[in-house]
Amino acid sequence: MNFLLKYTIGLFVMISGLNLHEANRKNLTKKPNIIFILSDDHTTNAISAYGGLYKDIAPTPNIDKIAQDGAILKNTFATNSICGPSRASILTGTYNHINGYYKNYKGGVFDNTQWTFPQELQKHGYNTALVGKWHLASEPVGFDYYKYHISRGQQGFYWDPLYNDNGIEKKETGYATNLTTNFALDWLKSRSNNEDPFCLLLQYKAPHREWSPDKKYEKLWEDKELPYPSTFDDDYKTREKTAGNTEMTMDYFCREDMKMIPPDSLNKNQKRQWLAYGFKRNEIVEIDENDSPEENKKLRFQKYIKDYLATIRSVDDNIGKVMDYLKQSDLEENTIVIYASDQGFFIGEHGWFDKRFMYEESIRMPFVIKYPGKIKPKTINEDIITNIDFAPTILEMAGVDIPESIQGKSFFNNLSKNKNKNWRQSMYYHYYEYPFYHHVQPHYGIRNERYKLIHFYYDIDVWELYDLKEDPDELNNLFYSDRHKDLTIRLKQELYELKKQYGNNLSLNEMRKISDMDFGGLESNKGKMIKENLN
Repeated sequence: MNFLLKYTIGLFVMISGLNLHEANRKNLTKKPNIIFILSDDHTTNAISAYGGLYKDIAPTPNIDKIAQDGAILKNTFATNSICGPSRASILTGTYNHINGYYKNYKGGVFDNTQWTFPQELQKHGYNTALVGKWHLASEPVGFDYYKYHISRGQQGFYWDPLYNDNGIEKKETGYATNLTTNFALDWLKSRSNNEDPFCLLLQYKAPHREWSPDKKYEKLWEDKELPYPSTFDDDYKTREKTAGNTEMTMDYFCREDMKMIPPDSLNKNQKRQWLAYGFKRNEIVEIDENDSPEENKKLRFQKYIKDYLATIRSVDDNIGKVMDYLKQSDLEENTIVIYASDQGFFIGEHGWFDKRFMYEESIRMPFVIKYPGKIKPKTINEDIITNIDFAPTILEMAGVDIPESIQGKSFFNNLSKNKNKNWRQSMYYHYYEYPFYHHVQPHYGIRNERYKLIHFYYDIDVWELYDLKEDPDELNNLFYSDRHKDLTIRLKQELYELKKQYGNNLSLNEMRKISDMDFGGLESNKGKMIKENLN
């Protein structure tokens, strides 16, 4: 009897050990889940983990927590600071002259037959989903499920938005940031095969224009005057034809931006026109007719910055909701969480809103990431990273081979150190859209750790050079200074080498034609096809 008992116990222990070994083996080989959260127009200057003017006034604790539990990247840049083109580069790992999506206005349709990282993950056993803002005109490809904004040219509405829900048009009731999170969590909870890894692209409309807060946050700073950036009253000296000739100043907020209520007597079209007043030149919306132009400028800014920061409060709340779900569902330890924005944004710096320029506030993207067991908490990285690097990095973390077509490089190994000496030391930027919207001259340029050289080329021929160490606000254009001739020669040579390296050999006239071109409803607009059309 004792022998039989001992034999049974021994057999049980052996089987349990084998089962435990098998469970551990599966756990070791299991691919990580990925949640890539992308907002729209969120500047690092409105994220408390990055510091900035509003870090104590408008903290972002849940975004900060991702950075604390993992890594914060301090020098991540958009290669073209505008929504659709940046998203195209994020998906494909390529510049816009390769993926063919150059601009938002008359930019055509993103070629969804080309390679994207969600398609690659899907091929390697990942369940994939896209929820929220898409903004690439074509139908999403590479997703088992999608639900994206389809109104306002896929910009979407903050309130009661219209979605494309796997091919079915659905109007939902509520606030878009909250709804988008709920739909994403619904998908996570309803996955039929919970053993497969997942990749969720959770993409918020906020904090995009017209900056409509959730009702509970409409009056967050009602009785407080928020501070103004040090360059709020920039006079644009040495940059008169570029920075000094835009439609991005406080004069260009429309009545809708200012949350003004149209008269009841107007019909639907008349209300739309009434709300749009202020969008064009010489249509300045006065908040208080008894105040001076300078005071009205400040009043417009106060309304803008409070609404902008309030929409971010909801984004941060909802990120917390996602993180809570991962923890409660025992998914936290095997899930990579990324938070980024498609580009930066001006929140009063140089007296502006919007983005587009190669100036720091516009091109610098927030990027924080946590990967338990792989990225040490409180990691800080200062390498020059760009949005074409996101796709290969995600693939490497997922254990998927990186195709040769990708122009970006994986920075996963960079996250084990502050700086990688073997990493790129400069980045190439190119913006094409003109004159709509906001009248920013097309330009390209190079940025390294200390210097930035920009060439504005559409109907002017202007160069700008900045010493980011001595002039971090980019107020003093040094290009035409004799003292910097050797530096500009060297930077120009490196810029042209980067253009060649990334395959952009278009002439200035060809690039101007891209700015002029109406891409219409082209089903495919890859870079090669565009060049054929130009010739």
